[in-house]
Amino acid sequence: MPDDGGGAGAVHIVAPFGRDAESIARVLHSAGLTTRIAPTLAALAEVIDVRAGAVLVTEEAAAGGSEVLLAALTRQPAWSDLPFILLRSPRAHRRTPVDGLLPRSINVVELDRPLGSISLLSAVQGALRAREKQYLVRDQMQALADSRVALVRSESELRLIADAMPVLIAFIDRSLHYRFANKAYEAWFDLPIGQVIGQHVSAVIGDDAWATRQPAMARALAGREALFETSWPRRDGRRRDVEVRYSPRFSADGGTDGFHVFVTDITAAKVALDTSRQHAQQLEVMVAQRTRELEAQMAAREASEAALRQAQKMEAIGQLTGGIAHDFNNMLTGILSALDIVRMRLEMGRFDDLERFLDTATASSQRAASLTQRLLAFSRRQSLDARPVELNALVGSIQHLLRSTLGETVHVQTRIAADPLHAALDTNQFESAVLNLAINARDAMPNGGQLELSTSRVQVGEGESLTVPAGDYAVVGVADTGSGMPPEVVERAFEPFFTTKPIGKGTGLGMSMVYGFMQQSGGHISIDSIPGQGTTISLYIPLVEAAVEAVEPVVAAAVALGAGQSILVVEDDEQVRMLVTVVLEDLGYQVAVVGDADAAIPLLASARPIDLLITDVGLPGLNGRQLAEIARQSRPVLPILFMTGYAEKAQERAAFLEAGMAMIAKPFLLDEFSAAVRQSLT
Repeated sequence: MPDDGGGAGAVHIVAPFGRDAESIARVLHSAGLTTRIAPTLAALAEVIDVRAGAVLVTEEAAAGGSEVLLAALTRQPAWSDLPFILLRSPRAHRRTPVDGLLPRSINVVELDRPLGSISLLSAVQGALRAREKQYLVRDQMQALADSRVALVRSESELRLIADAMPVLIAFIDRSLHYRFANKAYEAWFDLPIGQVIGQHVSAVIGDDAWATRQPAMARALAGREALFETSWPRRDGRRRDVEVRYSPRFSADGGTDGFHVFVTDITAAKVALDTSRQHAQQLEVMVAQRTRELEAQMAAREASEAALRQAQKMEAIGQLTGGIAHDFNNMLTGILSALDIVRMRLEMGRFDDLERFLDTATASSQRAASLTQRLLAFSRRQSLDARPVELNALVGSIQHLLRSTLGETVHVQTRIAADPLHAALDTNQFESAVLNLAINARDAMPNGGQLELSTSRVQVGEGESLTVPAGDYAVVGVADTGSGMPPEVVERAFEPFFTTKPIGKGTGLGMSMVYGFMQQSGGHISIDSIPGQGTTISLYIPLVEAAVEAVEPVVAAAVALGAGQSILVVEDDEQVRMLVTVVLEDLGYQVAVVGDADAAIPLLASARPIDLLITDVGLPGLNGRQLAEIARQSRPVLPILFMTGYAEKAQERAAFLEAGMAMIAKPFLLDEFSAAVRQSLT
């Protein structure tokens, strides 16, 4: 049989005669064993190594060359005792290995031929098992040697690391004797490590330290870690702060056989901490001192700012009162002069042309009412009747009014958004605001020009605008091609009574009224103007959900007469109280009049029939709204008509009024008042 090649555990066969080697190899191959064939013992000596599993040699081959083989076996490791199987012929003379077959030092098993395949395989497999045990012993010996080397290397590295660290590292057994100490002990105690190992703790650290640290050591020997900081002065007396840690070491049975010691010098950290504390204390003193200085400076600055604000306030009040006085004096002149002329002509018995002077007085009164309304709008104190509106339709309806107001020289265009824009506005005040803006635009275009009304939907992001908060808005724009405004005029455009128009051409309240109306409606206003190119004023109105359009209030075209209904009037102003009483009595109503809520409450609580309560909102003591709540307690369905000239709590009609309540703003004309009374009673 051909040679199968070498490998660990191979069986070497030396059988030089005939086909003995091939026959033996065939038997071994049948059992899955690997074989190698050598012609002589000398040839076997050249290839034999520790990977050989066993050697099977015939008596004929053992006759010579054993010295060379013995030399090769002698060079193998001590653990190797390669097993030999000697096949002896029964016809041969029985000689022992001493007689020259194989040396006695060789591990030999002798078998007589002829023998069967089973006996041969059994002997070879037994030899291989013995060889495997040798391999196991080899591996164990190698592992043990490697462990010893690793242990020596690990101990050396541990010692190197421990000696390199600026920390005291040691192990102390249960008898409190040192069993390990690193090189730092030499520097700390001026003792060679050899004089530390085996010494009792007290002999190394000193009696004082021993007395204070005994409890911590007892804690460590009890299996609990001990950690503390202490002062440990150097031998020359210099300061040294340390952190000491005792970590117990547990044995296999769960008990403690000692503890590890770790002592770290933390002097630098402690000194830095003390220094930081000192600096912090100094800084606190400096901060407190500087705070007092700043508080004094702030107090002085606040006093200066308060004085400046007071001066500015007085200047603004002076400007405001001066403007009001100028306009009101003109209006009062028209009223008083017209009434004086009427009285003079009545005394003279002349009744002709009185209507012209009465119309003049009425017009001046309406101008005064308009001025008051603008002042309330500027101060955001006017009473608003906010209703759901669709801005595209509202702006579209205004353009006809603008065309008739602005004249033929101004070309009015509209640019309406494609989608509906729903908002909540007082339509009358909105139309008045847009009309004011349009008139200002017309005055900026003395030679004519173009005015554009536009609506659009705009979403303002966070931080995009300095004047308009983030949100969804409907923007109504009023743009002209007029002279424009320089930046210094734009900054003052909303100030009351500020105007660039000649004396007598403007009150300076138009832009203030628009600004106050937008603020009161929850909106915003911006101006974009370029001198010589025109101005665009944008009204930012918050969008709301679409709602069912409110029914417009019915306004009577003529004075509505009553039918004897009983009306309670509560008004604190004597003249207004007298005029309202006269008007109601002339209209055919029965009127009871009181001056405040305290006088009205007994009448409301009585059994007296009252068909309508008319009350001023701004009463002394209980206001008109509070009086209405008291009245509704005893008369739940009593109609109530509020009169208001200025009432902060009546700014938003939708929130102020309940079912069966209405409001009319002072001053009012006879037909407006009679219509409001009639509507409240129906």
